Amino acid sequence: MHLPDGLLSAPVCLGGYGLTGLATWYSLRQIQRDPDVSRNMPKASLLTAAFFVASSIHIPVPPTSVHLVLNGLLGTVLGYYAFPAILIGLLFQAVILGHGGMTVLGVNAVMMGVPALVAYHVFQLRRVWPWGSDRPRLGVFAFLAGALGLGLAALIFFALVMTNIPAAMDAQAERTAIYGLTLAHVPLMLIEGGFTAMLVLFLHQVKPDLLGHHGTP
Repeated sequence: MHLPDGLLSAPVCLGGYGLTGLATWYSLRQIQRDPDVSRNMPKASLLTAAFFVASSIHIPVPPTSVHLVLNGLLGTVLGYYAFPAILIGLLFQAVILGHGGMTVLGVNAVMMGVPALVAYHVFQLRRVWPWGSDRPRLGVFAFLAGALGLGLAALIFFALVMTNIPAAMDAQAERTAIYGLTLAHVPLMLIEGGFTAMLVLFLHQVKPDLLGHHGTP
C-alpha cells in the first residue's frame, strides 16, 4: 500500500505535501476545539503505535500478500486525531522500516489519512440513522468505516500507480500486477472492517467514553 520513492514525479510529490499540510492544519484546528485534548492524546499515541506495527503484519492473499493498514480504525476511534497520527506513523515507517519514502511521505499521508477522516464521518452517521438498536447499529457503522478507510486508500493507490507507470517498464505487465494487488485488498477490507467493529463494540462495553468527542464532528 505504501508508494515508494522514485515512482511519482516531483510535482505530484509536492502536491502531496501541500495537501498533507492543509489536512494537518485542518485536523489540528478541529482538535483545538476538543475540550479534553489531554485525555485523548494517550489514545492517539497508542493507535499511532498500532498503525506503525500493522505494516509488518502480512496476510497471504495468493498470488501476493498484503499487510494491515488500520487507517479506517484510526479514523473511527480517533476522529480528527487520525490524520496527524497516520502522518507520524508513516514518517517512522519510512525512516525505521523503509516502507514508503520521504519524497512520497505527503502522498502516502493523503492516501491513508484522508480516507481515515472519511471513515470517521461515516461512523458518525450512526447518530442520525433512524433504524436498529444502538449496539447493532454501532457495529455496522464501525464495520463500514473500517472497510471504507482501507477501500478508499486502495482506490487512491490504484489511480496513482496506474497513471505513473515508468516508461522503462512493461506497461501491460505492470497494469496486470496492479489490478491483482488492488483486488487482493478486497478480503483485507473485510478483515479490517470486522476488526474495527469488534474493537468498537468492545470499547463500547468496557470504556464507552473512548468513543466520544474527537474535535468537532
